[in-house]
Amino acid sequence: MAHREHQSCIEACVRCAEECEHCANACLGESDVKMMAECVRLDRDCAAVCWLAAAFMSRGSEFVASVCRVCAEVCDACGAECGKHKPEHCQRCADACRRCAEECRTMAGAAA
Repeated sequence: MAHREHQSCIEACVRCAEECEHCANACLGESDVKMMAECVRLDRDCAAVCWLAAAFMSRGSEFVASVCRVCAEVCDACGAECGKHKPEHCQRCADACRRCAEECRTMAGAAA
């Protein structure tokens, strides 16, 4: 079953998507929301691509390597942006993004 061989990457993607969803929502509650706008945008993009990558891996799609390459790229960008901000939710998100990017790069290389 495809989902079993990709389980660690699927779990990293789901965790990252959850952290990004939480971070975006929490950023909207920060005192200077305008300063957090790029963080929110990238959180939303990252969550969407992480959910997509997890779905592609779960069903064994032939496009999993391509999706995981894009996922790693978006995770890198989101992690870099979140890493610039002090709130704990941003730091947790940045960590999850870094782990997910690493897993997705490995997956993309293995699936190519």
